[in-house]
Amino acid sequence: MPDPTVPPTPPVPLEALLAREDLGLRRIAGPTDPGIVIHWAHTSEMADPYPYLLGGELLLTAGVHIPDGAGTGYFDAYVSRIVAAGGAALGFGLAPLHDTVPGALVESCDLHGLPLLEVPPRTTFSGVARAVWQLMARARVAELRRVTEAQQSLATAASRPDPIPSVLRQLATRLNGYAVLYGPESTELASAGREQSPEVRAGLASLAEVVRPAVWSDMAAGGRAAAAMGVPPLERSREWGRVGDGGPPARAKPRVGEAPGERGQATPPPPSPHPASATDTLVDTHLAAYALGAENGFVLAVATPHRESTDHTIASVAAVLLSLLTGEHQSATGAARSSALVRVLLGSDPQDVAPLLGGDRWRVVHAGPTTQTAPDALAASALGAALGSALVDLTDDVVRVLVPGDRQLDALPGWTLGVSAPATPSDWPAADTEAARALARARATRAPLVRHGDRPAVTDLIPPPDADAHARALLAPLGGNPALTDTLRTWLSLHGSWDRTAVALSVHRNTVRQRIARCATLLDADLDDPDVRMELWFALKRA
Repeated sequence: MPDPTVPPTPPVPLEALLAREDLGLRRIAGPTDPGIVIHWAHTSEMADPYPYLLGGELLLTAGVHIPDGAGTGYFDAYVSRIVAAGGAALGFGLAPLHDTVPGALVESCDLHGLPLLEVPPRTTFSGVARAVWQLMARARVAELRRVTEAQQSLATAASRPDPIPSVLRQLATRLNGYAVLYGPESTELASAGREQSPEVRAGLASLAEVVRPAVWSDMAAGGRAAAAMGVPPLERSREWGRVGDGGPPARAKPRVGEAPGERGQATPPPPSPHPASATDTLVDTHLAAYALGAENGFVLAVATPHRESTDHTIASVAAVLLSLLTGEHQSATGAARSSALVRVLLGSDPQDVAPLLGGDRWRVVHAGPTTQTAPDALAASALGAALGSALVDLTDDVVRVLVPGDRQLDALPGWTLGVSAPATPSDWPAADTEAARALARARATRAPLVRHGDRPAVTDLIPPPDADAHARALLAPLGGNPALTDTLRTWLSLHGSWDRTAVALSVHRNTVRQRIARCATLLDADLDDPDVRMELWFALKRA
């Protein structure tokens, strides 16, 4: 839970307050560290302000509490109590009681390391307090803008064909640091950002094990493994199970070598439904780790040179996106899918197995990235999540996804999609062919999505055996040559366009011309005749 003594607004650098020319404040004692910040301004004329301070204040006083003849002992006691209460700085107002700041007060502030500011007569304490709140409001707006821009850029990155590396790159850029994704087996799957030392990388790997859900059951083994790898001990306390503002209370950390059930705890605590997080500091670098869900075992870890107030919020947004990209998102459970696969492998009819997957009619989707890069396994998984299915297959430069037939499919940024008509399991091979042809047509026409037609065709009016026999006879002169057959089919589907056919088949346009000329010769047909084209098209749909 948030510390109730810390305000929700960001602190103000003392240097920013001193830079306000309208205030005319002047530092006359104490440290000049630019990292000194104040959380609020408070006015008090008590000789002992300790009971009234929460910490982080700029304490303002006109010296009303100073007795006549006060010496070094009084001011030492006064300043030491402010420091003990956590006061950030002391502002002393000139006039109407004091024309100058007492020299003994200056010496005490230097002795105890408390910044001392001289407040000129023209500057009121309320004016100083107002300036503090103005700077806080400005900083808060800047924080909100930073978070909003980061959320937008991370969401855009998540929609790219390589979503996980893109999200990591954006996160590293926004945090000016380093981001890494660990898999369930503690392997480093992807990373981005500024290179880190071996000590920091080892610290991130160790922190990732802290938040990994499985750590509750094998903490002892993990601790020994980390020690064997030479992972250095982390320097600060970890925030177990913390999920940001409003998250569940922190869980107690088991000691290394101690099973979770010891110390009177019968069973490990249930995993949080939200990403657990832990933070640490190592080699002057801030570390953080986020468990991506309670079961999948993926962990996001980040290292930054400075810990900004909004870093946790931005990293949490990235963790949520990565949880969606690495998780399973479908109606059937993993156990049901495993059962369906086993039954098919053991000879069961796919038609009988389909209900385990969540439906009896499915669409096959073929997808390829709009860029020249080939998709990897993580990109394929992310595409399946976007389409709402975990039934994903990656082959070469194409991702195939099996999607329930009643699901609405829309274009996805960064992908080109070809979608089959709904098909029962017995017709899945034909649907796979439909999706492949739809993808080829989408690529040729530069369309983000092409669907195979669902309406009955004229060929459906002819008995299938007769239609197949006619197709075989008509296309027999081609000798079953796949290159000629595919080129003719694609060329006809694109209305005789040489360029678009070349794009769809990834060949040179002259190759298309040569193959079509060869088809015309073998078929002894005028391919410019629309009747000939129509008859060949019907035959090719049966091929």
